[in-house]
Amino acid sequence: MPSLHPNELTMLLDLSEALGSPLNLRASFARALEILETDLKAVFGMITSLDAATGGLNVEAVTGRHGAAAEKTRYRLGEGITGRVVKTGKPIAVPRASQEPLFLDQLGFLQSRRKSKDDLSYVSVPIRVDGSNAGALGVAFVYEKNRDLGHLVKVLGIAASLLGQATRVHRLLQAERDRLMEENRQLKEELRERYDVGNLIGTSHPMQKLYEQVAQAAPANTTVLIRGESGTGKELVAHAIHYNSPRSGKPFVKVNCAALPESLIESELFGYEPGAFTGADKQKKGRFELAQGGTIFLDEVGDLPAATQIKLLRVLQEREFERLGGIKPVRVDVRLITATNIDLEEALKKGAFREDLYYRLNVFGLFVPPLRERRSDILLLADHFVEKYAAAHARSVRRISTSAIDMLMSYHWPGNVRELENCIERAVLICEGGVIHAHHLPPTLQTAEVSNTLPGQSLAASMSGFEKDLILDGLKIARGNRAKAARLLRTTERILNYKVTKHGIDPDRFRP
Repeated sequence: MPSLHPNELTMLLDLSEALGSPLNLRASFARALEILETDLKAVFGMITSLDAATGGLNVEAVTGRHGAAAEKTRYRLGEGITGRVVKTGKPIAVPRASQEPLFLDQLGFLQSRRKSKDDLSYVSVPIRVDGSNAGALGVAFVYEKNRDLGHLVKVLGIAASLLGQATRVHRLLQAERDRLMEENRQLKEELRERYDVGNLIGTSHPMQKLYEQVAQAAPANTTVLIRGESGTGKELVAHAIHYNSPRSGKPFVKVNCAALPESLIESELFGYEPGAFTGADKQKKGRFELAQGGTIFLDEVGDLPAATQIKLLRVLQEREFERLGGIKPVRVDVRLITATNIDLEEALKKGAFREDLYYRLNVFGLFVPPLRERRSDILLLADHFVEKYAAAHARSVRRISTSAIDMLMSYHWPGNVRELENCIERAVLICEGGVIHAHHLPPTLQTAEVSNTLPGQSLAASMSGFEKDLILDGLKIARGNRAKAARLLRTTERILNYKVTKHGIDPDRFRP
């Protein structure tokens, strides 16, 4: 390292501090040139960078009155002093710029000095990043016969290494930012595809009507109230509305009002100021602020306490609120979607829910039908859950047996789609083969008192029924071919024929 004067060491320290925040690289470069110009008593300074796309050199920062010209100035690799320094990676020091043909003076350094008739000395050093030439640092001085240009080359070389390090950090941050932006874009696209209306499962008439209503509600900013029993998929409908709306690129914030204690619900929704209550040592934004520009989904809105209902009503009317312990109004632009499984009209009669808030929420009402009213969708949903959980748990389960289908179709499903999903996941976990049979389903579906699907039977009758199910499955797979069905069931064709006759099965109905 060359011996440096104390003021040069101070300059390099200031330079490293100026380049310590590489988020805005151009601003850091401009500040670095100002430091070099002041401490080295330079006339002009310029930093160029190599454009990987075009192979040319762009002016990133320049001092003096040459900023406008710098935006249009481009150097080719190998052109002039700057281009040659970047191409060769070797510094160039020019004692008298006016006598050097390589000094192109595209920014008019020399022209601006005509009145003073001063010649310029120019030093250009390469900026290296990860072992490659990434640009150049050029500084001009008033010509002095005894100026030690060799020493300036070494000092500026140290400065260029600091610039190179800042450039490297900036590139790493930019690459990470680009990666996160792309990941965020992909996640948003996946969410949009996942919660597309077409991904809601069901072809029954009640579901077709629901799809039409979702398509009508999604493009608007209207407040939506989704009603339906627990487990019917109200949250999925809310997702579908948001991700098919103009706000799909903004946040979707979910709040389960029933899961939050009454003492916390207001601070969670609207936030609080420091000192609002014991332990509130700093400001916290509420869910409404976090959903700015997007959608907030209030599930189980019927469980909101009366005090919070009043504040929610104000948000709907005025689009503003105060944080807990605050006096300054906070304006928000959010779309509100709510859901409930209780009878709000009955709650109005009992005084448990505000009538004015009810009418504010029920602008566009949707009803998600219970599973017992859309029985034609049960098999579609069951097949979907079999595929989903077979993949999730690495199981080879591929289908549901006829007896299990009959049991699923006969059950009344008080827990709706959520109960069906849990039943199928359990069946996939305990199933040892590729087919879910009736005995794989939960006891609640198999108990006569609960499901009303199985009559009381003796052990022999139950075994006979199970045997018949297996034979029916085998014949179905073999398309009525008894020999093939016997091989599948690992028995002889003679025994299979005996059992077919015993159970009164007609194999021909399975033939194509």
